[in-house]
Amino acid sequence: MNLDKPNIRILLSKCEKGDKTAQFAIYKLYYKAMYNCALRIVNDSFEAEDIMQEAFLAAFTKLNSYSKKVTFGAWLKRIVINKSLSSLKKSTIMETVDLEKVGINDMINEEIEVNNVNVNFILKQVNNLKTNYRIIINLNLIEGYDCEEIAQILNITYENSRTTLSRAKNKLRQLLVPIYEG
Repeated sequence: MNLDKPNIRILLSKCEKGDKTAQFAIYKLYYKAMYNCALRIVNDSFEAEDIMQEAFLAAFTKLNSYSKKVTFGAWLKRIVINKSLSSLKKSTIMETVDLEKVGINDMINEEIEVNNVNVNFILKQVNNLKTNYRIIINLNLIEGYDCEEIAQILNITYENSRTTLSRAKNKLRQLLVPIYEG
C-alpha cells in the first residue's frame, strides 16, 4: 500500500485517535502480507498468527512514532520482522560464521537457468533450510533486503550477513540443482 493514497492517510489519522473501525480497515489491508512475512521467518502458522497480531497491536499503540519517511506497510513489515526474529531467539540461537572460515568457493555466485520452475517446490526447499539460512534467504530474496540491511536487522556484521547469505544460496542451489538438471 502506498502512503500517498488519501484513504491510507485518512485511516492512519483516525487510527492515531483510536478509531477501531479505521484500525480494522488497516488490518484488513495488511494482515495477509504481514502473516506471510512472519510465517516465512518462524515457519509455524500459529506463531506467525501471534506475531502478526502483536505487530498490529504494537503499530497501533506506537503510531505516533511512525515518521512517514517510508510507507506504512514497510514500517509495519519491519515490526513484524523484528517480532519474528525475537520469537526465534527465544527458541533457538542463530548460527553465525566467521568470514575467515569461508572458502573462496563459498563466495562464488553461479547462475542457474531454469525454464520450468515449480514455485511451491522452491518455497518448500527454502523452508527445509536450517533456521539461519531460511531467515536470511527470506529477508533477501523475498522481502528484498540487501546484506547491509540484513546485518542491521539480525544484529550481525555485514561480512557475516554476506557470508551466511552466500552459504544459504549455495545450499538452496544444492537442493534445487538435482531436480532441475535431471
